[in-house]
Amino acid sequence: MQEWQTKEQLTDLLCSLVRYPSISGSEDELALAEYLFYTLRQKEYFKNNPDLLSLHPLKDGRQLLTALVKQQEETDTVILLSHFDVVGIDDYGSLKNLAFHPQELTAELVKRKAELPGLVQQDLETAGEWIFGRGTMDMKSGLAVHLSMLEKAIAGEFDGNILLLTVPDEEVNSLGMITALPVLKRLRDEHGLRYRACLNGEPMFSKYPGDKNYYMYTGSIGKVLPGFLCYGKETHVGEPFAGLNANLMISFLSEELELNESFVEKVGEEITPPPVSLMQRDLKEEYSVQTPVSAVSMYNVHYLKQSIETINEKLYKAARKAASAIESHYDEKVDKYSRMAADFIKPEFHVNVFHYEELYSLAVAQFGREEVERRQNLLIKKRDSGDRDFSTLLVQELAALCKDYAPMIVLFYSPPFYPAVTSHHDDYIANTAETVRDYVRNNYGIPLQTVEYFPGLSDLSYIGPVASDGSLSPLTENMPLQNKGFVLPEDVMEQITMPILNVGPLGKDPHQWTERLELTYSFGFLPEIVKFTIESLLQSKE
Repeated sequence: MQEWQTKEQLTDLLCSLVRYPSISGSEDELALAEYLFYTLRQKEYFKNNPDLLSLHPLKDGRQLLTALVKQQEETDTVILLSHFDVVGIDDYGSLKNLAFHPQELTAELVKRKAELPGLVQQDLETAGEWIFGRGTMDMKSGLAVHLSMLEKAIAGEFDGNILLLTVPDEEVNSLGMITALPVLKRLRDEHGLRYRACLNGEPMFSKYPGDKNYYMYTGSIGKVLPGFLCYGKETHVGEPFAGLNANLMISFLSEELELNESFVEKVGEEITPPPVSLMQRDLKEEYSVQTPVSAVSMYNVHYLKQSIETINEKLYKAARKAASAIESHYDEKVDKYSRMAADFIKPEFHVNVFHYEELYSLAVAQFGREEVERRQNLLIKKRDSGDRDFSTLLVQELAALCKDYAPMIVLFYSPPFYPAVTSHHDDYIANTAETVRDYVRNNYGIPLQTVEYFPGLSDLSYIGPVASDGSLSPLTENMPLQNKGFVLPEDVMEQITMPILNVGPLGKDPHQWTERLELTYSFGFLPEIVKFTIESLLQSKE
């Protein structure tokens, strides 16, 4: 019996999924995976084929789910990709207790319509039916539509196989998708599958406030997360010129990198945002009148077709400029102070700039590889922090070992890393996209636009064709966590790479308390659009 086919049924399914507050890293993220498993296990198909429905463990105990529906004698397979984790709900304020109860939250917000932002009021007053709540748009609605497609596959409505893949942790480190890669390889080999394409169900993102256009995507934007450790020279506040404050250093780095236009990349009509700081703080743990010796900042850097080598060079150049500016500023202040203090002796120093791998080599040359590894292993054994903070700790330990080179700025990288991927110029995907556009226009009167890069970051980055040339080594060699609790499986990524496409629901305000889903398109039109897309992907011949 099919349970997830009508708009009403899909709305009920969505609400049942949203009621699990599956915030990344929470117990409910694990609980939702199990709920999906046990729900699908009630289907007669999976009762008869229990080996085709599985939960797969991540290294931290969370689980991802695969559900394969095979047609006899068919090898062609479309992967339906989604994630079931969501971001936190602190932004909901007094409505926090309703964030995971879409119908109740929507009813309350309708009562408070006059208090809502103008664009939200406009949506509520125009055609369409909206439902609010964390995860309604991003992206449990996409998962709901994929579950609907799984039912259609069980009913034999596709001339090919459907593999549903839904993962945790997309909103943080994409550990779910990284773990899924060897699972996909194993399923392919065990069942003799031919992966034709991966179809994601991420929602369409507005390009600007009030954007009324409809989009599908043939790729996904890339992201690196560079970090900069500034290691100065400590001193008493009564003798400020006897050292160099790390907070001063990090401020010049911020001035150089924040919104730096040299990192902006334009491909066709698509343009990346400039870098923005996601974290900036000194690493002093308690109050004293000693100046902070170390500080760290991390930056969000999006990219499209630039190579990692090019981005790395730009970041290093920015750090060099910041170092030069620090020296000039310091010299200026020293000169002005020396005019008032007759016996003042001008200190001399130079701000060094290193990549992480350079600093590691300096530490090895001075103390030996065994000693450096011993120190890092001790930190790993006592680890109680997340990837960003622990990456910083590993760099800070090396800088302390090599403090003879201080003051210094150290460039390193932390997870997550999202390669930019695209199938925009793949004839197979381009022809499918054109066919889908015609179908949507002719049947629903909607001008669905094709955009090359999904702007919100997605797990497609680990399975799609990489958009830029060149090696990832400038990143992996300068990532302290590579092979220390985190591994970017480049070899498996290369073996599993396939064409990609993203056709998803219509919503607004992801990661905001006004996150909402438009039901008429998302559950009225989209299921037929996704079905047509799958059929087109399976029928097209390369």
